[in-house]
Parts: sequence; C-alpha cells; structure tokens
Amino acid sequence: MLIHVVEPEDTIYSIARRYGVSAERLLTDNGLGRFQPLVVGQTIVVQFPIEVHTVKPGDTLTKIAADYGVSVNSLLQNNPILTSNWFLYEGQTIVIRFDDQKQGFIAINGYVYPFINRWLLRRQLPYLTYLSIFTYGFTPDGNLVIPDDEEIIATALEYGTAPLMVFTAMSEEGIFSSELAGRLFNDLELQQKVLDALADVIVQKGYYGIDVDFEFVGGENSAAFVEFMQRLHQRMEALGKVVFVTLAPKISSDQPGVLYEGHDYGGLGAGADRALLMTYEWGYTFGPPMAVAPINNVRQVVEYAVTQIPIRKLMLGMPNYGYDWPLPYVQGETMALTIGNMQAVEIARRNRVAIQFDEVAQAPFFRYFFPPEGREHEVWFEDARSVQAKARLVNEYGLYGIGIWQLMRYFPQMWLVLNSMFHIIKLLPTP
Repeated sequence: MLIHVVEPEDTIYSIARRYGVSAERLLTDNGLGRFQPLVVGQTIVVQFPIEVHTVKPGDTLTKIAADYGVSVNSLLQNNPILTSNWFLYEGQTIVIRFDDQKQGFIAINGYVYPFINRWLLRRQLPYLTYLSIFTYGFTPDGNLVIPDDEEIIATALEYGTAPLMVFTAMSEEGIFSSELAGRLFNDLELQQKVLDALADVIVQKGYYGIDVDFEFVGGENSAAFVEFMQRLHQRMEALGKVVFVTLAPKISSDQPGVLYEGHDYGGLGAGADRALLMTYEWGYTFGPPMAVAPINNVRQVVEYAVTQIPIRKLMLGMPNYGYDWPLPYVQGETMALTIGNMQAVEIARRNRVAIQFDEVAQAPFFRYFFPPEGREHEVWFEDARSVQAKARLVNEYGLYGIGIWQLMRYFPQMWLVLNSMFHIIKLLPTP
C-alpha cells in the first residue's frame, strides 16, 4: 500500500497507469465517482494485489474463502464493495491478498449511534473488533435509559464484532453531568441498583462488555469514580464481561481543568480491562482553527499514559471527522461546523482550492472563500496520511489498538490504511 498525493494534471487513470493498478479498483476502494475531478493535495490509497480470484459459475464467498484457506471476513476486508452486496458475478475479480507488510495485530473499536444507516454499518463491521453502541444512561432514581439496540447488536455479531454497551452520565439535554455522576459514585444504594440493572441488560442482550464514558466529572469525584470502576469491574468479571473506560487526553497527573481532574489514569486503568485515550478535539467547535488530533499533541498523551496504565490495555482515540471554521475566528463567538472527511475534500473540490498538509500536526487543511457570507473559511480534517501517522504511533508504543469516534460518516481510506498495516483482531467467530 502506498499513499499518492494528487498533483496538478493527475487523473485517476494517470495514477492507475503510473502504479500499474486498476483504475476501477482505485475508484471503488477510495469511494470516488468515475467523473469526479481530483483535488490537488488529495490522497489516493493505492493497493497492490498479489493473489486474486476470478469468479466462476457456482462460486460463493464461502467457497472462495475455503479454497484459499482464508476467512470470508478477510475477503470482505480486502474487497470492501462486497460488504454492501455479497452477490458475485462471473468474471469478477476478488482480491485474496495484497502485497502488504503487516506490522502486527491490533484491536479496533468504533462508536456508533443506534440509528446508524445499516448499509454504512455493514461496510465497516469487517474491520472492527468491538462496536461501542452510544449510549445507555440512568435517571437520578436509578432507572436505566435504554436505546433501541437489539438489531445493531445482532448485526455486529454476524461479522464477529463484539458489541459493547456504552454507559454515560448525561442529563436529559444530552450533556455530560458531573452532578449525576457524583450522585452515582457517592450513593451506594443508587449505585447498587444501577449495577444490578446493567448486569441484567448486558446478559439479556448478549453484550460482550461495557464501555464507561464519564466526562467532566470534576476533581471532587476522582476517588469515588475509581471506587465505582472497581465495583463495576468485579461485577462484570463475575459475568465474564470486559470493562472499558474512556479517558480525557491528559499529559500529567496534576493537569488542571474539569475535563481532566476527575480522571485518575492509574486508578481508572486498574479498574478496567481496556482504556481509550480520547486523543482528539484539540481543534473543536468553539476553539480556534487547528487540527482535531495533531500528532505532536497525541504523542504527549501517549507518553504520559504508558507511565500510568499497562501498554496492552491502551487504545488510541482516532477522529473520523473534521471542522469548517468561518474566519476571522473570534473567541466566544465563532462556531465551527462538524464535517466528514470525504465532505472536506468535496468542499475543496467545489471551491477549486488545493489541500495543504501540516507536517508538524500531520494533518490536512485548506482555506476557501464563501461568497454568500463574504468571508473566508478554514478546514481541518483527516486523510490517509493522518490516519497512517496515528497508526504508526500505535505500533511504535505497542498499544492494544485504536478507538474511532465515530462511524456515522463513511471514510474508506481509514479502513484501507488500517487493513494494510495490521491484522485486525476478531474475538468472536467470523463468517
């Protein structure tokens, strides 16, 4: 696999000729339209098949997988177009293997809302070890707030992906509530009621485990949060379930701020089987324009985390989105629009501007002028290069894997890069 950065005069066909690969394959793998002009600075992921199969009458994915000694899931990973339609036609080319140098095994967790488009879900499940379904909550009197998740759990299991219940302390307005979290941590009667309810639902619905995402809990709740995680872990361990905890991106134990002070890395990491580092949101809705997950900042968080939590528990957070800021930025007034990574490229194409790349942050960006507003905009997002940079960091430190927030927008290059670099762990039977 290599990443080609589009130059002036490039077309998908000239790129295909340059590398001796199929133009059709480049289009489908990268999610591009046949007559879609390329953008200078845009990334194109190029893969090199070394073993292919030409479909014959009577072939099925199951038969092809058995003939070559691979899993159906690996065929879906190598041929993403198949995930939306398992129908094969005579003469179709199926890639069995690419000329990739895998750098080891990693786990990948992806977050979704229960209303995710099912076509979109199925296209991504072959690449996922875990699927975290956002979100379960609880009321002040201890009743669970339960989403409609049965169908999505069943779909995840079809692909050997382990479903995780995401558990949060959120207000009725959908905002993380330190008051509600504190009540749970300090009222043992309420806590027992919630733990009982969580255990019942997890067993009943067949969840593989629970992913605890308590944010902005405040320093006053730090010790009680650790104690809660210890009790939760004991309860889940007895049921044979795993416990994940989501952690704010800290770089020191005494880092100030309501987002950070309630997260004791060492204590929470000890009370969980896995810990996701939320290494994103440096560039955010109300902040100044910058990369969402600049690699230099991400590295600082990892360097601190490995001193507090066993390396093989750690998962690196990866954003699957970008932001579009109107300029000039005015603190307290400017609000960025959340956009998808493919949408960002479309904005650059529509406005005929080149995409640039920040070598320090390892992230793409560009500016464009929006005539109806009479003002300039600045866009930061993720591309194949930024994904590769983060994946290399995972490999450098030997982390357990990656957690992607979130999968509600399709970004095929992310999967092309991760699948080319790693064997993706599957904990459950795959087709």
